[in-house]
Amino acid sequence: MKILLVDDDDELRAILCFALRQAGYLALEAADGRSALAAVESERPSAIVLDLNLGREDGLELLPRLRERTGAPVLILSVRAGEEDVVRGLDLGADDYLTKPFSPRTLLARLRALLRRAGAEAREAPLHAGPFVLDLEARTLTIAGGRPVRLTPLELRLAQLLLARAGESIPAERLIAHVWGARGDGDRQLLKQLVHRLRQKIEADPAAPRWLVTDAGAGYRLVVE
Repeated sequence: MKILLVDDDDELRAILCFALRQAGYLALEAADGRSALAAVESERPSAIVLDLNLGREDGLELLPRLRERTGAPVLILSVRAGEEDVVRGLDLGADDYLTKPFSPRTLLARLRALLRRAGAEAREAPLHAGPFVLDLEARTLTIAGGRPVRLTPLELRLAQLLLARAGESIPAERLIAHVWGARGDGDRQLLKQLVHRLRQKIEADPAAPRWLVTDAGAGYRLVVE
């Protein structure tokens, strides 16, 4: 499930994206309105977390433009606690409002409540890509109707992004950020070990992988043809 976080604070965005990934979500990032609108068009997120203060932009001005493009629930973040801003945000289409400071656990609880109300988290649908089916709740990966393979949490997050970008070369830095978070302890060597473990589970010959291949100088790619 994709969650779009729109915030111009790089440090806060990194912390919240890490929390989202740890909770099993596919975290998308945008630092301004233009990139947020582009992400909504291309990624179709299940929910949006929107900061009202985007540097030179006003999140309340961006909100109606987001609403024109998606019906996904929107959770507003702001240091503004006044009733006027709350009412205006809700009138413009926001679904909930969270005042800074807050804990990542509170954010996740609010998001889960929004998704339940939107019917998006009754049971998260498995991800499909070519012959692959990834069941996020059961933490299993199935290939061409074969026997489900149980994944660890790190393997699950790696597989999640690989399926979401199936057929594309994903840079190592992008995979590291998704698996460990921007503030995590992931590095290229850890990623190589994680890829090796996943290959051990899904490849007939891990030394000559058919499904999870390395694109020299580009990253890793999940083959779905």
